[in-house]
Amino acid sequence: MKQVKPNDVMLQTFARMLIFIILAFSIYLLLAGHNNPGGGFIGGLMTASAILILYLAFDMKTIRKSIPLDFVKIIGIGLLFASLTGVVSMLFGFPYLTQFFDYFHIPLLGEVELTTALPFDLGVYFVIVGSALTIILTIAEDDK
Repeated sequence: MKQVKPNDVMLQTFARMLIFIILAFSIYLLLAGHNNPGGGFIGGLMTASAILILYLAFDMKTIRKSIPLDFVKIIGIGLLFASLTGVVSMLFGFPYLTQFFDYFHIPLLGEVELTTALPFDLGVYFVIVGSALTIILTIAEDDK
């Protein structure tokens, strides 16, 4: 008996729209997290959930082909970002993970606050995205 592939056009179309909204909000939370609620942790969880929706709407082979990322390497990159943020402050004689910030004038954007909390949050973001997706996809691929 021939197995019929399900037609998930509605699910796939809705997933594409929903993922755009979730990813945009996760980036907002990542960038606003050092001054407001949010940051790398919740932004990373939202990004992982958006990618997980892709895996649910499409098959694993299609998503692995379109997003060829090794999520374990992403964890390492995130740990490197977060660790180096702390080490840089030590190089200037301050305690580990001391936060610095200042305002800069950037053409077309105007006055922008730049802070060392952002690279740390970015590292946490990568660690959370990588670890959440590694755990979930490992469980999902278990054929036992």
